[in-house]
Amino acid sequence: MNSSTQTILEYTQIPRHIAVIMDGNGRWAKKRFLPRVVGHKRGLEALENMVRRCAELGVRYLTVFAFSTENWRRPEDEVSFLMGLFLQALQKQVGRLHSNNMRLKVIGNRNRFNAEICKGIEEAEALTAGNTGLTLVIAADYGGRWDILQAANKLVKAGVVEITEEALAENLTLAEAPEPDLFIRTGGETRVSNFLLWQIAYAELYFTDILWPDFDAEALDAAIQSFRTRERRFGRTSEQLPIEQQRG
Repeated sequence: MNSSTQTILEYTQIPRHIAVIMDGNGRWAKKRFLPRVVGHKRGLEALENMVRRCAELGVRYLTVFAFSTENWRRPEDEVSFLMGLFLQALQKQVGRLHSNNMRLKVIGNRNRFNAEICKGIEEAEALTAGNTGLTLVIAADYGGRWDILQAANKLVKAGVVEITEEALAENLTLAEAPEPDLFIRTGGETRVSNFLLWQIAYAELYFTDILWPDFDAEALDAAIQSFRTRERRFGRTSEQLPIEQQRG
């Protein structure tokens, strides 16, 4: 499901896979003279609303950047709060995902998470593994460069002499999923920040000034409407595309 040819053949007006950098929690709180942690709590509520709307629209995969490898550099108290919030979400929200036939997958390097968080991740993934609705992917202690490197190391350890694109793609953490159709970043920044570097090669990029806690269903609909106006050629000419993909 990773080839551009398959993406063209399976084209739909609703993205199958949306990837999001949820940026702006701290600035949202600062604008209101509140502690940064309040922004993170509101950000979690925004994510719950995003999941609900994506499921309504028929999106198959939603991958969100919750905690990057670089985020460990933040103040210790903020990192500690984020880890606690992550654990709380695993304990309290997974049941809701499961009851709505949604699946949870966590990608990233788990070596720096404590045992309680690792256990929570494993239990959440096991509980929802058989569900067939929306798959919510949480990228935690994740980096795109790390993802590519770990995939390459797997192949080296397996004795592969010449690494191909196909072999590398099959060993990335999201090998099971179609590549993201739509990449969204909130908060006004216009960079991809080491997120899904391999996978977003052909994604449509959408940047918005809206801070993540304020990114609601209407904002998501606007992003998808922008996506619908894009002509996705994947190296082809406009004339080579199926008629439903050509801009009128």
